Amino acid sequence: MALQDVCSWQAPNTQGPSPHLPQAGGWAVPQGCDPQTFLQIHGPKLAHGTTTLAFRFCHGVIAAADTRSSCSNYVACPASRKVIPVHQHLLGTTSGTSADCVTWYRVLQRELRLRALREGQLPSVASAAKLLSAMMSRYRGLDLCVATALCGWDRSGPALFYVYSDGTRLQGDVFSVGSGSPYAYGVLDQGYRYDMTTQEAYALARRAVAHATRRDAYSGGSVDLFHVQESGWEYVSHDDVCVLYAELWEPRKAEEEASEAPP
Repeated sequence: MALQDVCSWQAPNTQGPSPHLPQAGGWAVPQGCDPQTFLQIHGPKLAHGTTTLAFRFCHGVIAAADTRSSCSNYVACPASRKVIPVHQHLLGTTSGTSADCVTWYRVLQRELRLRALREGQLPSVASAAKLLSAMMSRYRGLDLCVATALCGWDRSGPALFYVYSDGTRLQGDVFSVGSGSPYAYGVLDQGYRYDMTTQEAYALARRAVAHATRRDAYSGGSVDLFHVQESGWEYVSHDDVCVLYAELWEPRKAEEEASEAPP
C-alpha cells in the first residue's frame, strides 16, 4: 500500500503524477487530530515479510534478496525486484512497504542527480545515506515503512549503510533486513570473512537467502544477486530458491547416506 493511500493524500497536479511529496504537516486527517495517533487507531495494519542482505568485503559489496512480495498471508507477486539501482555505483536493498520503498528511491535518485549536476561529481555513499535518512525522518510516525541497505563504491572504496524510515542510519560490514533476517544472519555469521574471494561471496549470499526462504513463509521465489565493484554494479544471477536449496542439500544428504551405509 502506497503512502498516499494510507493518508488519503492527493497530488495537487491532477493532470499527471507528481514527483513531490507534501510537507510533513500536510496530511489529510480530521482537524484537531494528531496524525500519528489517528493512523495508529484508524490506519490499516500492514504486514511485511522479506529477506534482503548486503555485506562488504575486499572485492566490493554484495547485495542479495528474495523476490516474493506478500500482503498479509497472500503472495501478491512472486517475482518482484527488491534491489533497486540508484546510479552506476550505488544500489540498495528494499524491505517494508513496496510502494514506499520505490517512491523514496525515486526521490533519492532525483536528489542525487541534482546534487551531481550542481557539484560536478556524484555524492559519496555516506552522503546519500545521510540525505535519505534526513528526508524520511520528517515523516516519522506516519506509518512510513522503509528499511534499506545502501551498497556502493565511492572515492573511499566499498561502503555499506543501513537506513530506516525513522531516521536511523548505521554503517557496517554485514546487514540483513526483513522477516527472514534472523535465519540469514545465522548463515552469514558462520561464513562471512572480509578477505573472501568473489565466488565465495556469491555462494555465501545465495546460501543465506536460500536458507532464510526455507524457514520464513513470507520469503521465497528467487534470489537476485548483485555485486558492486569499482567499475560499477553488476547483476550477477537470478536463481530459483527451491532449486538452489536442493543443490545445497545434496552434499549433506550424500554424507548422511555414506555414514549410514554398513561397513
